[in-house]
Amino acid sequence: MSATLKAMLWMFGSIASFSTMAVAGREVASELDTFEIMMFRSLFGVLIVVIIAGFAGTLGQINTGNMRLHFVRNLAHFTGQNLWFYAVTVIPLAQVFALEFTSPLWVIVLSPLILGERLTFMRAVAAVMGFIGILIVARPDMAGLNAGVLAAASSAIFFALSIMLTKRLTRTQSITCILFYLTTMQLGFGIIAAGYDGDIAVPSLQALPLVILIGAAGLLAHFCLTNALALAPATVVVPIDFIRLPAIAVVGMLLYNEAMDIWVFAGAAIIFAGNYLNIWSETRVKT
Repeated sequence: MSATLKAMLWMFGSIASFSTMAVAGREVASELDTFEIMMFRSLFGVLIVVIIAGFAGTLGQINTGNMRLHFVRNLAHFTGQNLWFYAVTVIPLAQVFALEFTSPLWVIVLSPLILGERLTFMRAVAAVMGFIGILIVARPDMAGLNAGVLAAASSAIFFALSIMLTKRLTRTQSITCILFYLTTMQLGFGIIAAGYDGDIAVPSLQALPLVILIGAAGLLAHFCLTNALALAPATVVVPIDFIRLPAIAVVGMLLYNEAMDIWVFAGAAIIFAGNYLNIWSETRVKT
């Protein structure tokens, strides 16, 4: 089996995991708020990371270096994930995913400030195309702008911050160390945010499997994506990742009777084009 085919199979696993997490998050929203979902997701995430690291013999890689950077990275991810979980409960799933795809374009805009990377002409073009795509998906002049759209669009910014800070962490920290603090710190954030009112809901027996599924699907999605990127160039992986949009649109139509919105697909196509154009330009320069 070729490396490209293996990467495609890993990406299908990532797509299935992200879609599963979105559906499970919407289903448990009637019992748990977004902070509680994140708290329980992180709790099960800690258990999964520790067990797998224990079997892999990588627990010794966990250290206390760069704690400030770990804190800021996980606070950004926690904020973005809460906004994302809120968005999946109030707007069509396809719209959430389309706006989430702007995250790589926010990386382009913010990386000169955070990573010191140069903003090239092609990167600027890709960022502008992403902004145009956002306007088409959100349609602010057609009463399409609401709290859910703003939450989904904002989550992409925080995910971009998380991506850039993770890149900085990978220079000195192992994957096990990063995932350990990702889950433990966000568990702490979740306990504080969910318990500020003195009332933390406990999932029912019916909801508990879905909460566990959210924790497992979140880790599995990123694991599959990482493996795909290790096997194939980003120019191959990114187009496959955009299959998430029509896939989740079909899921939303079948499970929740959500209409297929042509404007969401049109905006997402422009966002995808901006992403792909930038990746193609970067890889062409390197070769």
